[in-house]
Amino acid sequence: MNFTLDAAKEIGVPEVWLCTTSACGYLCYLHFRELVDRGLTPVKDSADLTNGYLDTPIDWIPGMPNVRLKDLPSFIRTTNTDEFMIKFTIRETERASKASAIILNTFESLEGPVLKAMDRILPPIYHVGPLSVLSQQVAKSLQAIMGSNLWKEDTSCLEWLERRKPGSVVYVNFGSITVMTNEQLVEFAWGLADSNQDFLWIIRPDLVKGESAVLPEEFLREVEGRGLLASWWFLDTHSGWNSTLESISGGVPMLCWAFFAEQQTKCRYSCAEWGIGMEIDSDVRREEGRSLIAELMEGEKGKEMRRRAREWKERTVDPTKSWGTSSKNLDELVMKLSTAAFSFAGS
Repeated sequence: MNFTLDAAKEIGVPEVWLCTTSACGYLCYLHFRELVDRGLTPVKDSADLTNGYLDTPIDWIPGMPNVRLKDLPSFIRTTNTDEFMIKFTIRETERASKASAIILNTFESLEGPVLKAMDRILPPIYHVGPLSVLSQQVAKSLQAIMGSNLWKEDTSCLEWLERRKPGSVVYVNFGSITVMTNEQLVEFAWGLADSNQDFLWIIRPDLVKGESAVLPEEFLREVEGRGLLASWWFLDTHSGWNSTLESISGGVPMLCWAFFAEQQTKCRYSCAEWGIGMEIDSDVRREEGRSLIAELMEGEKGKEMRRRAREWKERTVDPTKSWGTSSKNLDELVMKLSTAAFSFAGS
């Protein structure tokens, strides 16, 4: 949130933003004003959310030639002409030009065309990712104090995982804030059970909207011995950016079930651009879930995704070496901050 611009301007210091989204997601936000001006959002009728309108090609965003309206952040899926999130996003992104610099947790070979497009319209951009890999270059004595987690870690699953073959476990995690309906939860659970794959599922108590997440007793009996459910902790992700980067850095393919914000955009890139994901429909049924998991774990497409994921894992290493682009960008950023080389915020 850029209210810090005002504070930085008042006391006369640079303002450097750390943008926690992907570059492709943020570039979409930067074009919300034009989406409104072109009459593409808000949609005219709620029927447009299901009648194919969202398949409208969006071929005019620089650096993103192959996206559709449905691949843009979820806030555009509204009929409300006074939608708060659209107005908020426009206000926030239009002030971005007043920042001294912007930091992105990404790397050039992953989002190069998008980064080039952003370079033309924003203050200096420093891509320093993946931060999870870059942090491994730091002395181990410092790594412990750098860590942070919204939830207490549960390590009891490690012994269970040690008894499984490498690459044989489906890992399911919907992040720290995503919520779904009870029907979605149960349908997905039965798809997971019917796949006959071993799985580790991190399931929050508040995963279901307005109630506790409770799975049927029949499901728990069906998966006994091959499924482990933990309260917090590879494969199924809500397409949050941290989850996506961690999967890329680990060389792990994904099933992508996008829920809100720019998760739709990252899902599209994971599946269509990077070749490491398969999309789960928002109205998933158990048959679809079972089929997708089977394809990912045992099918030819799954094998190709694993190969691509291994390639991307290798590509995350070079940018974070001392001579890599991400490391050099971080060094330059620190140098400019320490020597007051940046312009002041708001100037």
